[in-house]
Amino acid sequence: GREDEETIASGTRAAAQGGFTSICCMSNTQPVIDSVSGVKFILTTASQEGVVNVYPIGSITKGRKGEELAEIGKMRIAGIVGISDDGKPVMNAQIMRRALEYAKMFNLPVISHCEDLNLSMGGVMNEGFTSTVLGLKGIPKQAEEIMVARDIALAELTSGKLHLAHITTRRSVELIRQAKKKKIKVTCETAPHYFSLSEEEVQGYDTNTKINPPLRTKDDIKALCEGLADGTIDCIVSDHAPHLDVEKDLEYNIAPFGIIGLETMLPLIFTNLVSKKILNLNQAIAKLTMNPANILGLEKGSLSIGSDADLTIIDLNLKKKIGNEFTSQSRNSPFIGMELKGFPVTTIVGGKVVMKDGKLV
Repeated sequence: GREDEETIASGTRAAAQGGFTSICCMSNTQPVIDSVSGVKFILTTASQEGVVNVYPIGSITKGRKGEELAEIGKMRIAGIVGISDDGKPVMNAQIMRRALEYAKMFNLPVISHCEDLNLSMGGVMNEGFTSTVLGLKGIPKQAEEIMVARDIALAELTSGKLHLAHITTRRSVELIRQAKKKKIKVTCETAPHYFSLSEEEVQGYDTNTKINPPLRTKDDIKALCEGLADGTIDCIVSDHAPHLDVEKDLEYNIAPFGIIGLETMLPLIFTNLVSKKILNLNQAIAKLTMNPANILGLEKGSLSIGSDADLTIIDLNLKKKIGNEFTSQSRNSPFIGMELKGFPVTTIVGGKVVMKDGKLV
């Protein structure tokens, strides 16, 4: 569904252009990936049309409705590498507990979108001084933090594998840091827009700054950078969410949440983390390769003898201004016009060159 926004063909081409050899297809498709047939469709289509490796993530609950567990065991056999109600939280703690217990039997991570809908409902940006000045309804940080705390407690209760998606606040980072010290099985991620942009970017009412969770404060950005540096935050992900111009060209309150991220991710990391010495090159690469592979149980992310020939060559000195033309079918990026450094120039998947000299083969 929504092939006007992105298809497996266009999405994998955007990934190759961005230097990615392997990506996950999240469950928030139409129809939802909540059955064996859905998993098989993604894998079959990816094998026929995709130019990079595609791994499906199944939904936690049927239809992502948060009411009844999906066919987790059967989907695992069919090929999923994790479960998530991507874009939606599992509000019922009992169902989340059962998901962690059941997924543990299949060694699957439960990827949680941490948002208390009772607190975030109707909000469009971070709640605070800026939202008040702009006259926009805010989403308090506590909407994320309460669910981070709840899911960590459930991971401790069940000994299940919990992965917290797109973390954005200082308190969330602190909660995860404490949980890791207690040896609770929790990992987490953030995305480049959360350490590259603050809530102040919303002042121009550009709907390409409207994402969920929302852009936070400069203090939160500082905490994310600290969490990335000390290993509290394991991975950096694209959080790629394509939308058409006609959808984003609406007033801020009505426009959908989400931005594309596959083609801008690497230069944002090298410009805003590596160049500023927040992470060294090896740390940055581990958060894009080895760490995600370990969390998902994939034999990827290394260059050891016998491993798959999935390689990306990056020109760390290549500077470019982000234009408004993308390989993705959508263009909803807040980074258009920004000069960045460190772009992929060659992408090799399974020994086959799929992008060379910055152009798809």
